[in-house]
Amino acid sequence: MRLGLALAAVLLTLGPTGGAPVSGEPLPARMADTGGGTQLITAEAPRAGATTGTVTWWDRRGGRWVRAGSTGARFGAGGLVEGDRRRQGTSTTPTGLYSLPYAFGIEAAPAGTAVAYRRVTRDSWWCQDNRSRAYNRWVEGLPADCRAAEAEHLITYGERYAHALVIGFNYDRPVRGRGAGIFLHVNGDGATAGCVSVPAGAMRRILAWAEPWRRPHIAIGTSGGGPTAIVRY
Repeated sequence: MRLGLALAAVLLTLGPTGGAPVSGEPLPARMADTGGGTQLITAEAPRAGATTGTVTWWDRRGGRWVRAGSTGARFGAGGLVEGDRRRQGTSTTPTGLYSLPYAFGIEAAPAGTAVAYRRVTRDSWWCQDNRSRAYNRWVEGLPADCRAAEAEHLITYGERYAHALVIGFNYDRPVRGRGAGIFLHVNGDGATAGCVSVPAGAMRRILAWAEPWRRPHIAIGTSGGGPTAIVRY
């Protein structure tokens, strides 16, 4: 995860003389950093205040980025904000480039899933309590220092958590108050509380596509320019 860099991690790659970018190149080819692997998910909204956009997953083959699939997406009800400026409880989706530590779900892993997959049980929670040592972590049974009111009881999310990927926002070295439990998951009824969501079929396809040895990452941002832009000119 490159949280401290926020969207500086996905700056536009300039031509060899520092001039304008080559037009017509796929989105990952216009980023200075895609995580170092050969798979990438891009989650792009038209502007910071938007709650809908597009998720696309890409493969790098023969030195070029090739689109493997694309779908409509939903973002936080509060729009998008730079990851290192985000505050918990704002229902904003953090922009930036992030790892994808593992997948989980209420349902069994889709056929072909190669990424680490954790099955939700009735005792599975995601702790979001800023006072807890388990902050921004999956726990089986709530620890004494994590209040139920400050945690997600995963099994109660039904279809939304049928399948999901953990987004490595604020994950490796959690900063209290920045936010917890940011996932790529199945659509609910509308905008999310800060996650990125996609249709159920697309979520299954993404899990069957992702290969951990190819080091997939997710880049989240806007196409409308400004500090949240997925590509900055």
